[in-house]
Amino acid sequence: MNNNEVFEFAVTDEYDGMRIDKLISELIDSFSRTYIQKIIDDKKVFCNDKNVKASFKVSEGDHIVMEIPPIEIPQIVPQDIPLDILYEDNDVAVINKPKGMVVHPAAGHYENTLVNAVMYHCRDNLSGINGVMRPGIVHRIDKDTTGSIIICKNDNAHKDIAQQLKDHSINRVYHAICYGVIREDEGDVEGPIGRSTADRKKMAVVENGKYAFTHYKVLKRFEEDGFTYIECKLKTGRTHQIRVHMSHIGHPLLGDEVYAPGRKSKYKTEGQCLHAKTLGFIHPVTKEYVETDAPLPEYFSHLLDVMK
Repeated sequence: MNNNEVFEFAVTDEYDGMRIDKLISELIDSFSRTYIQKIIDDKKVFCNDKNVKASFKVSEGDHIVMEIPPIEIPQIVPQDIPLDILYEDNDVAVINKPKGMVVHPAAGHYENTLVNAVMYHCRDNLSGINGVMRPGIVHRIDKDTTGSIIICKNDNAHKDIAQQLKDHSINRVYHAICYGVIREDEGDVEGPIGRSTADRKKMAVVENGKYAFTHYKVLKRFEEDGFTYIECKLKTGRTHQIRVHMSHIGHPLLGDEVYAPGRKSKYKTEGQCLHAKTLGFIHPVTKEYVETDAPLPEYFSHLLDVMK
């Protein structure tokens, strides 16, 4: 098998009827489900000696074999990049990420990421659960979204914060500027999010997506320019959730080149006007509530000053 590491498993009754990608992700928690699906697409996973798709449902007694190819990992170099640290102790840090900074390295982009910066700042004190490409990273925000992101300095902290994220118990409040004047003072957007059937590079509200819930509140209306300044509180944390939900109800975010196609504005921005402002969580060691507030970036404050 070309020197690949081999994982074998006989399906027991507790896994009967489960999708094979979900089964493997539960058995090997060091691999993301996305990575497992890639291995399946590369025809490296067999059920009873036959290749299967990620959606294949296993049965009790099935024999699963997965070839795990050697991982070629580029060296990620610590870089002395200034960080805006909102909170830090021996277990966690909260960083105010600037616009334009990618959170973690990816193919073809191994420098000037948040990971490069925190590797320099924290030296060897970062969790390793998400691998060498994402040390300390337990969640992420988009490149052009600014604001708070938690960094975990050890695996115990990582597991605890990851569970809070899974339980949707972390308090996450975003500020955004969206197209159109929203008349109601607040509202809820509830719609499952998954890959768009029209464009696989985009997310969308789709019937078979993952449950997603966003609560928004109007902070200020700009009647003349036709924009609304809003606060969004996440009950769930799906990919591009606020951007997708606000676009879904006809109020995409200003500057969003993906989810606001064809929208024109006299205000020029670099990407969507979205800022992760408030972040609150239970400290993994002290069990006390910690909350940080990331000040609005200069470009965002300027827009609020000049809009009418």
